[in-house]
Amino acid sequence: MTTPVLHTARLRLAPYTPGDEEDFVALFQDPLVSRWMGEGTQSEAEDRALFGRVFSKVYAQDLFDVWAVRHGDRFVGHAEIKPSTDVGGHEIVYALASTAWGQGFGTEIAQALTGYGFGTLGLTEVHATVAADNVASLALLGRIGFRHVRDRVEDDGSTTRVLTRSAASGAGGAGQPR
Repeated sequence: MTTPVLHTARLRLAPYTPGDEEDFVALFQDPLVSRWMGEGTQSEAEDRALFGRVFSKVYAQDLFDVWAVRHGDRFVGHAEIKPSTDVGGHEIVYALASTAWGQGFGTEIAQALTGYGFGTLGLTEVHATVAADNVASLALLGRIGFRHVRDRVEDDGSTTRVLTRSAASGAGGAGQPR
């Protein structure tokens, strides 16, 4: 299955192209963004290697869906939905450029990923993991029907919240391929 293009009211989620490398690296190098992602800010070389693996592994082996997110012609973020043993199902992941915060784009991305998970992938549940201190993402996911199910203590002592949304709660129409 090839990653399809998704549309929301204002955004286009499309598979990355090699020309997206600088935007990808800039997003992952922004400490305001990367503080909420995995191990935090990595070296530029590590982020470039990660971008390369999107093509050499994720797309080449059809492992899961990963998108560049654009508002018009402007790159505003990253999105993915992938199987995760940490949550025992599929997890949505999104990162929004700090220059695009506060405009409702995060909500559109999360709704599109959730709708894609339910509608296209046929999932009965979609999960998200969020740092307990990331109140903006926790509030956003709560507004669109995700519920806190448990906490996970990380190796560094921080807490990650595991949230779940059931297909029975309704997915909305966003996130269907066009």
